Amino acid sequence: MNDLEPPPPLSEPGGGAPRAKAADAAGWRRWLPGLRTLRGYELAWLRHDIVAGLVLTTMLVPVGIAYAQASGVPGIHGLYATIVALLAYAVFGPSRILVLGPDSSLAALILAVVLPLSGGDPQRAIALAGLMAIVSGTVCILAGVARLGFVTELLSKPIRYGYMNGIALTVLISQLPRLLGFSVEGDAPLATLKAIAVSVMEGKTHATTLMVGAGTLAVILLLKGRRRVPGILIAVVGATVVVGVLGLAAREGVPVLGALPQGLPAFGIPWVTAADIGPVLIGGCAVALVSFADTSVLSRVYAARTRTHVDPNQEMVALGAANLAAGFFQGFAVSSSSSRTPVAEAAGARTQLTGVVGALAVALLLVAAPDLLKNLPTSALAAVVIASAIGLIEIADLRRIYRIQRWEFWLSIACTVGVVVLGAVEGIGLAIVIAVIEFLWDAWRPYSAVLGRADGVKGYHDITRYPDARLIPGLVLFRWDAPLFFANAELFRDRVGEAMASSPAPVRWLVVAAEPVTSVDVTSADMLAELVDSLRDAGIQLCFAEMKDPVKDKLKRFGLFARLGEAAFFPTVGAAVSGYLKTHPVEWVDWEDEGR
Repeated sequence: MNDLEPPPPLSEPGGGAPRAKAADAAGWRRWLPGLRTLRGYELAWLRHDIVAGLVLTTMLVPVGIAYAQASGVPGIHGLYATIVALLAYAVFGPSRILVLGPDSSLAALILAVVLPLSGGDPQRAIALAGLMAIVSGTVCILAGVARLGFVTELLSKPIRYGYMNGIALTVLISQLPRLLGFSVEGDAPLATLKAIAVSVMEGKTHATTLMVGAGTLAVILLLKGRRRVPGILIAVVGATVVVGVLGLAAREGVPVLGALPQGLPAFGIPWVTAADIGPVLIGGCAVALVSFADTSVLSRVYAARTRTHVDPNQEMVALGAANLAAGFFQGFAVSSSSSRTPVAEAAGARTQLTGVVGALAVALLLVAAPDLLKNLPTSALAAVVIASAIGLIEIADLRRIYRIQRWEFWLSIACTVGVVVLGAVEGIGLAIVIAVIEFLWDAWRPYSAVLGRADGVKGYHDITRYPDARLIPGLVLFRWDAPLFFANAELFRDRVGEAMASSPAPVRWLVVAAEPVTSVDVTSADMLAELVDSLRDAGIQLCFAEMKDPVKDKLKRFGLFARLGEAAFFPTVGAAVSGYLKTHPVEWVDWEDEGR
């Protein structure tokens, strides 16, 4: 079996995971999966890759131009970004058929930085967008080399939904003026929406432009569910032909793309002013986070379909390389595409040669036929972006979340509102803050329980779940369902105090069922030391049951293990109960002892 054949399922010998580990051991070549692809390439795949690449091109051109304009840069630079990103990913990308390029999920982030800083100057807009791509690429490569591919998993699903819904609404609002045939002033989504409403009421809507754009949008949405029908191509070509044949640009004043510059992207360093550095750095980091979150999810989906292993760290490096290339060759930030990748798959793509063919076809268009799209109406491009933004909106799963966990649903809505009100870059900062607060809240206010013996059920259980559970006189069994750390140390002490205060008999032992406790920090260790002293003064012994060895090791380093003594640690709650009953004779009969 060569390197490109689909490996057997991971559960079988010789599956994807062992092969991936072997590839990881191949030194510097593991960072260049494209070379392994080339080395094991089979001639039988060539026809499929060429056909798929040509089919893919039909989407790359209109989408690349549309997302460039949505990002605040001239449309040609979307094609530049498409060409260099596909070529870079073909060398560094671990996925066989993933397609990279300009994406709607990044358009609002790029526009939020480019629009206020460029002052309407296209060259400044290109430089700002290019430098954002370089920042994003650098962050992705450093994170990939440092093996930080897991960081995007820190955002919960409701927060991701909320953020992406906010991005979708922001993109949609930004494209409405082009669809309606006028321009407005306004950086923030709400300001833009207000300006749109005012312009519509003043009668500035251009009817012909709106009809062309609305017709294009309708065709895209009607054909969206048909994977083998190129809906975007049909809609855009149809709009271009109608505008060109009827002369709507000259007769009705319908805005069109115009002739594209002839030639290929050239290497250049994007220069910006010192005052621009801060926003560009923040925006570039936000782009890195969003683009890798999208790419990692899509990469895993297609890896599962092809039964291959994809290293998320290599995926991050590949994404970084594609963004660096785009930034240095007159493009802007790119990400994986959930619309173009399925097109490549459905067309029969076997390897990343599909992307190479697509990139070469786009380059040929720029060299040989730059006037081909001169009658492409800008309202049709707006329709392409709006259709993509609609596809980003998640509603169905949010309904499910509303039914099962309402507070997470409202967190998602808060994220959406934050993005729309504050802007895309600030919105991702809000999403991260909310994610950290959500994590800390769960750990700061964890569940805890007093345990008792429920007849007919093995083990010791939460007395609030089993109201008839019996308590052992003088023994409090207390379970804490979280790590112990600085934010919840005092709450632990308070809950312990409440548990002992509610005991019907004077407390002699407090046993902490510590299996859920995965860590202890210095602050919580100091709290435990103070608790040991106060309990001893009251004649109460503190013990632990089912504590994990790594947590015990920490207590040893903190000096608590020696202070409590080895006898205070029990392997199970049952063993702790037995230890208590041996040293404290109390009236207690276990249902198991009676043979029931």
